[in-house]
Amino acid sequence: MERHQPATDRQLLELIRKDDRLAFTELYNRYWDKLFIVAMHRLNDEHEAEEVVQEIFLSLWQRRATIELSHSLNTYLSVAVKYRIINHLDKQFLKKQHVDHLATHAPRELDSTNNWLAEKELRTQLEQTISRLPEKCRIVFLLSREQNKTNAEIAAELNIAEKTVEAHMTKALNTLRQTLNITIPLLLYLLEK
Repeated sequence: MERHQPATDRQLLELIRKDDRLAFTELYNRYWDKLFIVAMHRLNDEHEAEEVVQEIFLSLWQRRATIELSHSLNTYLSVAVKYRIINHLDKQFLKKQHVDHLATHAPRELDSTNNWLAEKELRTQLEQTISRLPEKCRIVFLLSREQNKTNAEIAAELNIAEKTVEAHMTKALNTLRQTLNITIPLLLYLLEK
């Protein structure tokens, strides 16, 4: 009875070039464990090691028609697994750097964006509330805040008493504070900008 000799790697590659799936399966079974052990040893993660080995065999199948080996298939696959591991570790490193950057910078950037949006909304409400103040009150308020005039200068310009200017300012600030539901320090901060 004649024993069947297993096909060599070169014979299997020739069959694979002709789209022979059984030859590919035989090659896969021949090298899977070896490549997986190398990948597992370097990556220390079963899922990632499997992924690396799968990528090697997928690449081999996709390039089956054009692949030319200058060394043995064993050497080719050993080098391929090393390169895949290096690429995988490099991607992991870059991903970790990106995640670290987001962890340290994103909350502040997000907070500053949220703060900017909240301040913008508050400014819009402030302008709307100022526009709804009674006319004399609004004029006194705007002369004080936008033109930085003193109560005495406003009183002289509008030909009214300083006490009247103070009363208009008090009314304007109280209306703004109550309408916007904010504290006087925050209101003054918004008015200074």
